[in-house]
Amino acid sequence: MDAKISSDILYIGVDDNDIDLFESQYAVPEGMCYNSYLILDDKIAIVDTVDFRKKDEWLTNLQNALQGKNPDYLIVHHMEPDHSGCIKTVMDLFPSLTLVASAKAIQFINQFFEDSSLSARAQAIKEGDVLSLGTHSLQFIAAPMVHWPEVMVSYDAESKILFSADGFGKFGTIDADLDDWACEVRRYYFNICGKYGLPVSNLLKKASQLDIQTICPLHGPILQGEKLAEALRLYTIWSNYDVETKGVFIAYASIHGGTKAVAEKLAEILREKGAPKVSISDLSRDDQAEAIEDAFRMSTLVVAAPTYDGDLFPPMYDFIHHLELKAFQKRKVAFIENGTWAPAAGRIMKAMFEKMKQITMVEPVVTIKSRMTKADVLALETLAEEILR
Repeated sequence: MDAKISSDILYIGVDDNDIDLFESQYAVPEGMCYNSYLILDDKIAIVDTVDFRKKDEWLTNLQNALQGKNPDYLIVHHMEPDHSGCIKTVMDLFPSLTLVASAKAIQFINQFFEDSSLSARAQAIKEGDVLSLGTHSLQFIAAPMVHWPEVMVSYDAESKILFSADGFGKFGTIDADLDDWACEVRRYYFNICGKYGLPVSNLLKKASQLDIQTICPLHGPILQGEKLAEALRLYTIWSNYDVETKGVFIAYASIHGGTKAVAEKLAEILREKGAPKVSISDLSRDDQAEAIEDAFRMSTLVVAAPTYDGDLFPPMYDFIHHLELKAFQKRKVAFIENGTWAPAAGRIMKAMFEKMKQITMVEPVVTIKSRMTKADVLALETLAEEILR
């Protein structure tokens, strides 16, 4: 991307095309970017660093942007290692540099770096504090649990930029294909920030009081115009756990294909009965992060799984456990179980969803004995009618 966001605010972040799994769990086939910025003013501020694995490339970008000048401040919005990995490197490089961060972030610095001099060179800021750089002034806004407790964001009224930390982030490199932009923003949100809807909602309320023309996140593209407006619209839906798309998401896990056949038959019946949208995922093979995304996106979730060792088939257990971790709520859920001699999957799945908020259980639970029969198809017809009621 163009390094210039404005005449005196530069992008100095880096792309990571070598990473296979972000946070060691999320597939990133289009890579990942670690965003960092430089504000050139009477006082010069570096806005966040990057993952240590990209240290050399980032330092080159920083030095090229500085053109021999010395920075005055290092702004740390978020202490997660993919953004704070080069704090010690840059603080050692510029001995006069002052680190600016929340008190909680300063506490975390000592946990990531065995160098007490770093926190001694830190200036703690809190909600409402303003750091004047000259023409630009950064107003700090607390954003605890979006998605760590120390997070701050900052707003520059001069440029009308919100530096949003992990908020409004996206998987992919800085210039990744934007045709399917919302899909990867959604997958990022529900898997990274999804549990923290209320803190995100609180941040949106604060942001609504500001004249924001540009959002500079720590991952993903810089947002302006239509993309910015769409991001704010989607974040409002997501943070309230509201339904984005009316439809049914069928998540199945199948050992020998019997449960798969039932799930596919239900999808066929639902489409025939006029369901506005039906999507289906094989939890044993498809990307689980995308399955989490679809579960939150759609109005109804159907889970279909066999009994395994007297318990629940592990791919389904992992999926539901992840939904619980991410605070899945306010949805209709229907159940299909399979078992040759002692079906237990339905009871176990229902018990897991009972721990979640505002889940409407759809009856009846459909029980399959090994392979789908004509009677089972009639039961699926009934279940489909209840789902669509």
